[in-house]
Amino acid sequence: MAISLFELFKVGIGPSSSHTVGPMKAARRFAGALVTEGLLTSVCRVRVSLYGSLGATGKGHGTGPAVMMGLEGERPDRIDPEEMPARLEQIRGTGTLSISGQQSIRFRENGDLVYYRRKSLPDHPNGMTCQAFDSEGQCLYEKTYYSVGGGFVVDATVEGSPEIREDDTPQPYPFSSARKLLALCREHDLTIADIMHANEQAWRSPDEIRSGILELWRVMRACVQNGIAHEGELPGGLKVRRRAASLYRSLMDKQRVDLISPSLSALDWVNLYALAVNEENAAGGRIVTAPTNGAAGIIPAVLHYYWEFCPQADEDGIVRFMLTAGAIGVLFKENASISGAEVGCQGEVGSACAMAAAGLAAATGGSPEQVENAAEIGMEHHLGMTCDPIGGLVQIPCIERNAMASVKAIDAAIMALRGDGTHYVSLDKVLHTMRETGKDMLDKYKETARGGLAVNIIEC
Repeated sequence: MAISLFELFKVGIGPSSSHTVGPMKAARRFAGALVTEGLLTSVCRVRVSLYGSLGATGKGHGTGPAVMMGLEGERPDRIDPEEMPARLEQIRGTGTLSISGQQSIRFRENGDLVYYRRKSLPDHPNGMTCQAFDSEGQCLYEKTYYSVGGGFVVDATVEGSPEIREDDTPQPYPFSSARKLLALCREHDLTIADIMHANEQAWRSPDEIRSGILELWRVMRACVQNGIAHEGELPGGLKVRRRAASLYRSLMDKQRVDLISPSLSALDWVNLYALAVNEENAAGGRIVTAPTNGAAGIIPAVLHYYWEFCPQADEDGIVRFMLTAGAIGVLFKENASISGAEVGCQGEVGSACAMAAAGLAAATGGSPEQVENAAEIGMEHHLGMTCDPIGGLVQIPCIERNAMASVKAIDAAIMALRGDGTHYVSLDKVLHTMRETGKDMLDKYKETARGGLAVNIIEC
């Protein structure tokens, strides 16, 4: 299956790619179908039922507001996060919603958005069913969607299982394993970034690829700056205070820098970058899904580290970083999962750590073998990580977890670059292990907020 870098890295809004970005896209797709099927003028009411992880933690993850905006025709990459609160208040206040911005219908959030906290659809833990009814209460149209992680959405078939539509776009260097990817690099004397760049040209010109990557980098930088600029408590009721702004002031105060050792001062900044992004994500701000929202701070933090602390950093290095990270992300998407609801947080933070480690190793001159080694190290030490958000919010432990994984990614790249690329455990074996571990993991540890920290903190 051909997967583009720009499918893995998408501009969207927080706090969750699978719970916010995906459902918004699915709701928009449903509303669009009502238009194309000629049913819009007959629709008087819609109901959206959320199952599995969407039902269990959807309220904390902003799924309801995302669905409402999607039904009105909004896209995650286009909607202004600053305008959402007023628009949601209008829907709630008037009790009406405009399908695709064209047909006003009655809408009651409490009755027309149904959260099934302990009921799942059989084929994926992130399922949602949308229904449209006429004035007599007859169902005019019904469709089930699955938000499979990273903002990817697949339609269900008539039987209810996910309808996988593989992109069969021909690519010059197709690969579905790290072993194959390294073999292509050796056979054609290319880097991993070169392979990914050539494959991306199946969809875009070289200039479009470069400008698209640099635009993602611009959004990441803006997200960090927004995170530094905002203070106060994050929404959701946990009363979690933003830390990025005060940390930034502390780092700018030369008397308080280097609390442990001058040689570790860069890590303070890495922590700042990651915290800033994930606080913005938790507040519903604009972020880059990389490859998920819950892990959106890791790649920006490591990219900032490269830009600010690596002497030879330039825009070409940013492009190499992102192309390489994208290639590793393709391997995760094809061979394991990037969905916390499917395999736990190892699929989100673990995959992002591996991608960032590989990107940094490539940007600083690593060989394909060293890059693969960096990705393997980054993922190996996240195996088994559970997804247990307190209160169902993408705040604790998610925000700090991004900072920790960013530092891990840098260390993984350093360790790989100190070696020659040979190592005992391959990335392919780690990916297989990650997938099997996710299958064995109890559902209460997979983004349902029914196990781990999510319940133990509340009980204490």
